[in-house]
Amino acid sequence: MISSSEYGSHSWELVVTVDHQHEEVQKEFLLRVTGDLHIGGVMLKLVEQIKMSQDWSDYALWWEQKKCWLLKTHWTLDKCGVQADAKLFFTTQHKMLRLRLPNMKTVRLKVSFSSMVFKAVSDICKILNIRRSEELSLLKQSEDTLKKKKKKDKNSKEPVTEDIINLCNSPVSSGLSGSPGLYSKTMTPLYDPISGTPASSTITWFSDSPLTEQNCSILAFSHPNCSPETLAEMYQPRTLGDKAKLNAGWLDSSRSLMEQGILEDDQLLLRFKYYTFFDLNPKYDAVRINQIYEQARWAILLEEIDCTEEEMLIFAALQAYHVSKLSLSSEAQDFTCESEVDEVEAALSNLEVTLEGGNASNILEDITDIPKLADNLRLVRPRKLSLKAIKPYWFVFKDTSVSYFKNKESAQGEPIEKINLKGCEIVPDVNVAAKKFGIKLLIPVADGMNEVYLRCDNETQYARWMAACVLASKGKTMADSSYHPEVHKILSFLKMKNWTMSPQAVSDPESIDMKPECFVSLRYTKKYKSKQLAARILEAHQNVSQMTLVEAKLRFIQAWQSLPEFGLSYYIVRFKGSKKDDVLGVSYNRLIRIDIATGDPITTWRFSNMKQWNVNWEIRQVAIEFDQNVSIAFTCLSADCKIIHEYIGGYIFLSTRSKDQNETLDEDLFHKLTGGQE
Repeated sequence: MISSSEYGSHSWELVVTVDHQHEEVQKEFLLRVTGDLHIGGVMLKLVEQIKMSQDWSDYALWWEQKKCWLLKTHWTLDKCGVQADAKLFFTTQHKMLRLRLPNMKTVRLKVSFSSMVFKAVSDICKILNIRRSEELSLLKQSEDTLKKKKKKDKNSKEPVTEDIINLCNSPVSSGLSGSPGLYSKTMTPLYDPISGTPASSTITWFSDSPLTEQNCSILAFSHPNCSPETLAEMYQPRTLGDKAKLNAGWLDSSRSLMEQGILEDDQLLLRFKYYTFFDLNPKYDAVRINQIYEQARWAILLEEIDCTEEEMLIFAALQAYHVSKLSLSSEAQDFTCESEVDEVEAALSNLEVTLEGGNASNILEDITDIPKLADNLRLVRPRKLSLKAIKPYWFVFKDTSVSYFKNKESAQGEPIEKINLKGCEIVPDVNVAAKKFGIKLLIPVADGMNEVYLRCDNETQYARWMAACVLASKGKTMADSSYHPEVHKILSFLKMKNWTMSPQAVSDPESIDMKPECFVSLRYTKKYKSKQLAARILEAHQNVSQMTLVEAKLRFIQAWQSLPEFGLSYYIVRFKGSKKDDVLGVSYNRLIRIDIATGDPITTWRFSNMKQWNVNWEIRQVAIEFDQNVSIAFTCLSADCKIIHEYIGGYIFLSTRSKDQNETLDEDLFHKLTGGQE
């Protein structure tokens, strides 16, 4: 036994503030504790002292100075390093958060502020009925992107909460038993694959969850576009530096919201961070497909990604079709003919293949005898001081290389030049109206990239050679099962671009009730009058008017994926040994060093050639080693280097996914690849 005086010498007073809503009850409590008292014991003492009956199960201790949760209840105060000067808060782990979705709707729901962001996003996606939550993350808008909005808000008298969908009835922590996880052949289809409406068998499921049928409709359907005036008020990046600002605010997936300074009822953006959309299926993914479509739509409208005028009109036609489709009566969406449904399902199944990461049941077997292409093409080499030299040659494509000869007869001998396309950048150079079908090859050399253009004669030739070049740049041959779907994807995109003027469409511009300015970026509203735009959009619309609603969205996503800049997230960096800043583009399979002034690619490094990467946390420098003794190092100037480190690890993690029915996400592997040793 020890005397009370001796006990007193080892004990000390700890101040804990309790976060509760009862004004008549005190909020600050003084506890006498010893260093060997565990965290669970501290909470027990505190609850006994509060003398207020309520459910404390969601409460935990937050250490203000260290910005960390004390969640390991079996750890002692000594082990945690808590001393008398510590400021502890006894607060709820789940708090309200406002999330701006890709479709610009805001939802308000309860989120875990103590779980790692990766887990919190997974729980959010269960509520919103979005599968493959690992593709999304939370983004905090930078001050620069909010400036325009703040100016607008000063003149606006509209209530802030006008557009908020409240999903706070059920905390995320409880999860939804009916919520779809990974794909399963025995899963009940949740959506009609044609219209995207909830299937009748799932209506009960929706009514049991905070995501009611009405809310599901808001998340799974596109709604009329905002006005051109609203579009003009939104942040639109003009330079690569501006685009880099868009990616600066990604939250750290390995830390909690509270640890990153996020407060209750703050607003964050929920966005698709990783551009590898795996296993898209219209039967289960109506919300997911719509939100991907919306993210693509806004990226194009706000010019976050560049596209040609021809492409902009295709995107506008697909959008206009959505709005007109939604304005039709409900029976128009109610297809009951079995044969039609089967045809659409087959079309969508084939379409899945063309979406990156998609997989079809009729996969072609890899061929042992690698096929080759041989044809007459024209070669263009840009010259600085003279006109471009355009010459016809006999080209042969085999393995991952393209060779060219003077003519077909000399193809048995040595080629004039053999270009290995592995690691090259392949950029389409197409204008369907002008019958221009070009392929731009950016070939890495010691001091940058060499440009070579291949000119094809027609769409079919272009699609075959373009598909071969794209696969070769990834180190794949034409024997790969993805070659024919790639050709099909390119042809279908060209077909959408290849429209002819329909007199009926021009004579009846009111056939679709729309404001054309709502469907194109501001650049084109300044260039053309409203009637001109309407006529051109309706002209392009002829090629997409037979599509179902879901197919049109998938086509839109597919066209977005075909853009040269698709999937690139930009950061301003300073490479080791360099005296000027560069832009680093991070994609799902490569890193690209880009000249900040001209926007031209300098060098490309593929993840498939990467041996290891790490971060020197003291000087915040990312170092990467590749095959053939190539190594690079850079510091990130536009964001924390942890963001780029997580991007690289995240893409490598996503490349390990497969359609194994029993597979669950390996969260530990994700944190191992992305967390870093800070």
